[in-house]
Amino acid sequence: MAIDIPRPPLKGKKALVAGIANEYSIAFGCAKAFRELGAELAITYLNEKARSHVEPLAQQLEAPIFMPLDVSQPGQMEALFETITQQWGKLDILVHSIAFAPKDDLQGGLLNCSAEGFAKAMDISCHSFIRMAKLAAPLMSEGGTLFAMSYHGATAVVPNYNVMGPVKAALESACRYLAYELGRDGIRVHAISPGPLKTRAASGLKDFDLLLNEAVERAPIGELVDIMDVGFTCAFLATPYARRLTGSTVYVDGGVNIMA
Repeated sequence: MAIDIPRPPLKGKKALVAGIANEYSIAFGCAKAFRELGAELAITYLNEKARSHVEPLAQQLEAPIFMPLDVSQPGQMEALFETITQQWGKLDILVHSIAFAPKDDLQGGLLNCSAEGFAKAMDISCHSFIRMAKLAAPLMSEGGTLFAMSYHGATAVVPNYNVMGPVKAALESACRYLAYELGRDGIRVHAISPGPLKTRAASGLKDFDLLLNEAVERAPIGELVDIMDVGFTCAFLATPYARRLTGSTVYVDGGVNIMA
């Protein structure tokens, strides 16, 4: 059966990308790839401090929707989706690239993580994706694709990843359950697991430079991936070419995850 795919393959699609902090963000790589393949973008920024870094990127990508989104602030997520509903009336793609844990809880080891820190990390990094999916689903009446950003520390111990390991494990599980629940509506869900990348979020991890060097040495292809590798993987998964793929954790890491 032939697949009717426009050129470019995401032409006419509407994509929400949440989590861009700067030009080095994985979410920015996703936004660039979607735009290159023809999608129209909605882009969010965390707060006024972040706005000055993100707004030029939104302008560069000609995003008609540019709004604040702090998932810990009541009402902001709902306001964002109300705007998308009013301006577009639909949504085809959603990227959730949001993660946070209090510094003391992140750097102090899992055994010393406070209940409050664990709960905050889980709410912002995992449950906010579920909340976004619930708001996005009614706008995906013709189907769509949801993405959440994970890491190999969800399934294996990565020293110094600490509380984010269990949190990302929960996120990957949430993706599988959402794929099951939303599949009948034509909505596909993927966890994306990039290799180590020099992002602002990663800078909070202890000895991260050692992790980068180790990834280069262990990767079968002998080099690190970049944000566009992640972006174009998501772009492919959002096209009809990947119409039967859902519920997976997709590694974009140069093969590091296969090495013992």
